Amino acid sequence: MAGGNSPAEGFRKLALVTGGAVRVGRAITTRLAESGYDVVVNFHSSSRQAEVLAEELGRLGATAFLVQGDVSRPDDVARLADQVGELGGRLDLLVNNASIFASGSLLELTEADWDQAMGVNLKGPFLTVNALAGFLREARGSVVNIVDLSAWQPWLGHPHHSVSKAGLLQLTRVQARALAPEVRVNAIAPGAVLLPEGTSEEEKEMLIRRAALKRLGSPEDVADAVLYLAEAGFVTGEVIRVDGGRTLGT
Repeated sequence: MAGGNSPAEGFRKLALVTGGAVRVGRAITTRLAESGYDVVVNFHSSSRQAEVLAEELGRLGATAFLVQGDVSRPDDVARLADQVGELGGRLDLLVNNASIFASGSLLELTEADWDQAMGVNLKGPFLTVNALAGFLREARGSVVNIVDLSAWQPWLGHPHHSVSKAGLLQLTRVQARALAPEVRVNAIAPGAVLLPEGTSEEEKEMLIRRAALKRLGSPEDVADAVLYLAEAGFVTGEVIRVDGGRTLGT
């Protein structure tokens, strides 16, 4: 489905954010709107949140186009591409933010568990970039893939998530080579910027102690990094860790 305001006459830039209606995706979408982008907001099940967000972006003077879909499904990704085509056939920025953060033990995972994580976290960015590459080339745009620290660290409580994000980090590099020189592709690895529901005070304090900056981050910190990479014309194939120095060690 598509929704939001009517297309603004002569809008300057267009971004597409997958999983863009909630949590970190919402912060990214909002910051882009504040910075002069109209935004295609993809969501899977967060329809009400997407509608509220579209109203808020309208008050910022931006235009939001809402497209429901599962990025692991080729037909749904094709509808995203159709929406971009209807908006003029060029795309300045694609943010692959949609992700599943599932937990489990490696030896107890089912094939369905594995396939779901790989489908959304890794196959999804593969499908979206392939479907939208022509539009990105037309605009000489860029892609930002959202990985996380599990791309380097083997998180035993989230094994399929860790492997999918490690794969996405390498896919970022491959995409950067394959789409150059017209399209830049980079990644961001957030640290503790938005804690999962149910995080205890003890766990929160542990995360704060592990960070060199001795504090938690925010979704807006990630959004700022997305905006930087969107405008950094001589940066491609790189990853920015937005983790407060957590990976520097103690």
